[in-house]
Amino acid sequence: MATAEPDWEKGIVAYVASADLTKVSFLLPSNRNRSALVHTLARALGLFLRNFSPTRTIALVPPQSAGFAELNSYHTKEYLDFVLDPNNVEGGDEGTKMELGLEDDCPPFEGMAQYVCLVGGASLTAVKMLCQAGCELAVCWDGGRHHAQKLQASGFCYVADCTLALMALRRLTQPNPTAGLPIKMRTMYLDLDLHFSDGVLHAFHRMSTASPHLLTFSIHHAAPGFFPTSPLAALPSPDSDPFTLSLPLRPGASNRTFARAWQCVELVRAAFDPDYVVLQCGVDGLAGDPCAVFNWALGPDEGSLRWCVGRVVNEWCSKKVLLGRGGYDLPNAARAWAYLTSVALGHPLSLDTPIPDHAHFPTYAPSFSLDVTAGNMQDQNTSEYLLAVDTAFDAVVNKITERMAK
Repeated sequence: MATAEPDWEKGIVAYVASADLTKVSFLLPSNRNRSALVHTLARALGLFLRNFSPTRTIALVPPQSAGFAELNSYHTKEYLDFVLDPNNVEGGDEGTKMELGLEDDCPPFEGMAQYVCLVGGASLTAVKMLCQAGCELAVCWDGGRHHAQKLQASGFCYVADCTLALMALRRLTQPNPTAGLPIKMRTMYLDLDLHFSDGVLHAFHRMSTASPHLLTFSIHHAAPGFFPTSPLAALPSPDSDPFTLSLPLRPGASNRTFARAWQCVELVRAAFDPDYVVLQCGVDGLAGDPCAVFNWALGPDEGSLRWCVGRVVNEWCSKKVLLGRGGYDLPNAARAWAYLTSVALGHPLSLDTPIPDHAHFPTYAPSFSLDVTAGNMQDQNTSEYLLAVDTAFDAVVNKITERMAK
């Protein structure tokens, strides 16, 4: 993928992608060819042109492949020794594969080692770009693998790139104006995927200190038997960690519900006041996704996906990383992430925009437009339930405020 020449007088949006990453992502047993659909649609819509936006310019950045030491900063040596050995795709001990989660939804596949290194490296590259002058936002739609655990693959996720990115951000500091110890930066992780972000929240649960610097927040669906199950997926309780937060929503969650829930997000953000935000933009909650649980719209109305992402991108005074993940109607996932790229660039496309003629044009039948067809699912998030959400988060915000004042 050719590198665009950014206009350094504008704000820079780093778009992390490469032909190598797209090629190896095609081999992934889940979401085959989704990466190619996303990036080719973004290019066809003109998002990679230097003059697309009057306020921000895109810089196409190839990911640096993560080395063993970078991956080993979170994943165990046992796990990495196995997944990074190409001989274990066809061979390898079956008992070891089972222990490492390399079965069922995460089978070993040709190119797995390169995939782990490139996806892990892509999200780390996005973090590194934020350290460049003029770069306020980085986009990595091939990242967002939020189910992978320290020593296991899980939920189509072979590498914990979200966790690796957060660990890299936690190491960042700024000079202390009083000449004391360097000041640690605060990072907020916000996950919009339909599924609970178990890999990330489990990684950092109860790691807060008297002066916390990382807050994780997952908005998702949770129900008995719905993947993944975890006690951390429930609403905050009086004795739960106020820096490990979940907001479970019931079936049919629509713009109305997300607009109401977003009030809690804003209160948490204001109390924590992050320097960096990692926003996981899973799109499997959109209407029409095969998961068929939420009824979220792409945009532009209040509470839509675009509305929520736009609040983070345009109104939060932080540097941001946008990651992908869920989205199993592949053309709709490409529509969504191309559209969100235009939002990140400060120049949102109209949802009436026709899909341009390009290599994957037939995939977008029958509408051949950018919008995702609306659904008619009943929203089961009642006023009573949302009031309980408000009550739980009012208590959490008080705890965060008290802890941040220490």
